[in-house]
Amino acid sequence: MRREKREGDGATPIGAFPFRRVLYRADRIAKPVTGLSVDPIGEHDGWCDDPRDQRYNTQVRLPYPASHERLWRNDNIYDLIVVLGHNDAPPVPYAGSAIFLHIARDDFSPTEGCVAVRVGDLLRIVAQIGSGDRIVVEAAL
Repeated sequence: MRREKREGDGATPIGAFPFRRVLYRADRIAKPVTGLSVDPIGEHDGWCDDPRDQRYNTQVRLPYPASHERLWRNDNIYDLIVVLGHNDAPPVPYAGSAIFLHIARDDFSPTEGCVAVRVGDLLRIVAQIGSGDRIVVEAAL
């Protein structure tokens, strides 16, 4: 975890971040019930992680010419995503992109800066949040 998040550092940013919206794989999971806006993820959805690009830290349609992350993945970690309001109002180049709350890997291996939990826990969280709510990430004592 890091207070000053930098693109590619692999750290989760410390702070309080609003929940923006929910994305999900409709072919793998039912549309979640939540107080946030919900959109399905399609095969051509990505997230720009190129700090030099004008669409940095925003969802993009693939193929996309700048560096990006695919949201439609073979594993299940992006079957359900809560987009967090980190570095998005407006995005500052190199301050970090694609910070999500998403499904953890079975072995709980580290993310590249996101927060990850079990799918059941994520479904419970999503069902309880709405606009105006936020996640607080604090350094362990």
